[in-house]
Amino acid sequence: MSNQIEARLKEMGITLPEAAAPAANYVPYVISGNLLYISGQLPIEGGKVAVTGHLGRDVVVPAGQRGAELCAINILAQAKAALGGDLGRIERVIKLNGFVASTPDFVEQHLVINGASNLIAGVLGDAGKHARAAVGMAALPLNAAVEIDAIMEIA
Repeated sequence: MSNQIEARLKEMGITLPEAAAPAANYVPYVISGNLLYISGQLPIEGGKVAVTGHLGRDVVVPAGQRGAELCAINILAQAKAALGGDLGRIERVIKLNGFVASTPDFVEQHLVINGASNLIAGVLGDAGKHARAAVGMAALPLNAAVEIDAIMEIA
């Protein structure tokens, strides 16, 4: 399974970065039993937040979706670190929680978080199909436009 995942990543032109260190007093992931909890990931690319601002004001939906994709890539990087490099241990992505910095009148958070959902399902196949939430927020850390956390069942 891990080889299939690596092949899908390569086909999609995705190279997973090194898992980012936490920016505050928390750990990047926790394993409890057969569950992997991944802390919220920002749209970091090349060591900096790549998509900043608020949907409905500074950021358009396609840029927000790209931010969500970057969050998903960083979720996979954290999962790879947590699982000793073996993404094949992911049995199922249980849930993604997507947070979108947005203006009060912006109502397309679900479309933004589709960027992450589509990427996770594309990389992991059926194991990547998940429950999720997509909610608007007044602000996110470092002025990020999107933040996403994850819960996964692992072997």
